Amino acid sequence: MKVLVTVKEVAEVEDDFEIEGTAIAEQFLEYDLNEWDDYAVEEAVQIQEAGDDVEVVSVTVGPERSEETIRMALAKGVDRAIRVWDEALADAELLDVAAKTQILQAVVEAEEPDLVLTGVQANDDSFGATGVSLADAIGYEWAAVVNALDVDTLLAENVANVHRELEGGVEELTEVDLPAVLTIQTGINEPRYASLRGIRQAQSKEIADQDLDDLGLEVGDVESRLALTEMYEPESESDATIFEGGAEETAGQLAQVLREKGVGAE
Repeated sequence: MKVLVTVKEVAEVEDDFEIEGTAIAEQFLEYDLNEWDDYAVEEAVQIQEAGDDVEVVSVTVGPERSEETIRMALAKGVDRAIRVWDEALADAELLDVAAKTQILQAVVEAEEPDLVLTGVQANDDSFGATGVSLADAIGYEWAAVVNALDVDTLLAENVANVHRELEGGVEELTEVDLPAVLTIQTGINEPRYASLRGIRQAQSKEIADQDLDDLGLEVGDVESRLALTEMYEPESESDATIFEGGAEETAGQLAQVLREKGVGAE
């Protein structure tokens, strides 16, 4: 069995930052593996550990800087990685779901995995649609927002028995035949820390760099329909009142405010 897991490097913003044009200034950003993708990686590695012949391949769309993040996935047990980047992608301020789907579809068609795992969403753009869009493009069965997966049945019967988290706290139990795409929710497992041995081994694992030509794509295939026109800090609609002092003093201040607002027992 081959499991393909998509991973994304996302930027985390410091508490104090500055905006330059339509982006946050680089010196205020730190990069890390997307939280949801970390759970997808762990789920893929657990499948690998439970099976006799399971290969786990990760794919990311990102610049050379993202290799550090990819190495962390390799250190956790991923066998090899694919990094897709191109000058045409570097010029794009924002890749929409359609563009990402085109790229990942080309990778899936080349790798022919039995199972594709993605995070439910990304910390930065929060689209939450790429996994399902990919499944539609490649013709795979799919299940979104998966928070439990029966690994034994998956390996024995090529069927994914999954729990899905629905709105209103409802959970759905369903079966999905392989090949399939599952979008993984946080909390499905406990992502492991990369061991020192794993980090050393990751240095020798393969990261295959590919561009649009390698994937048989053209610039027009990844042109985003979305454009980032402005970035700004939203203005606060209300001010917070902070009460200072001991418990009795602050309780009295709060009671006074509530009385002024007309709140409280008569």
